Amino acid sequence: MTPPLRTEHLDFIPYRTEDEDAFVSLLRNADVCRWMGQDLVPEPDIRTLFRAILTDVYPQNLFDVWGLWLDGAYAGHAEVKRAGNVDGHELVTALAPEFWGRGLGAEAVRGLIRYAGDELGLKEVYGLVGAENTPSLTMSRRIGFRHLRDVVGDDGSVTKLLAISTADEA
Repeated sequence: MTPPLRTEHLDFIPYRTEDEDAFVSLLRNADVCRWMGQDLVPEPDIRTLFRAILTDVYPQNLFDVWGLWLDGAYAGHAEVKRAGNVDGHELVTALAPEFWGRGLGAEAVRGLIRYAGDELGLKEVYGLVGAENTPSLTMSRRIGFRHLRDVVGDDGSVTKLLAISTADEA
């Protein structure tokens, strides 16, 4: 079961039924989707995805997923799950735009790295960041991620595959 976590400013809380509208709002934001490298999808599909977290992901312990909260306000989303591009686990974070530029992305990622090492026993974790997402790439380098390779999508888009040792988290 996904446990709650706490960093200096953020509460990582497993999603609850009442969080659905906040989750939908985050993933209906065109800027958030662009930086996550995904298309804007219809609201009913996002609601189905959210409900699957509650009915499938948590009960089957498929992976860890949280809502991120700052002083009681929904700030974003975080996950640690098996990666599709490498044999390992990927960290996923997305912040609502009103929380950008405050260091919370780095704080969330550091919290996930600590959790992956301390609680899951992982030695290394991965991140996928769009080549055009300069703020996230800069933050990833600052934390200590190293570039492994570029992944080119069918549409020609480039995503940077990054890795960090859980022992090296800065």
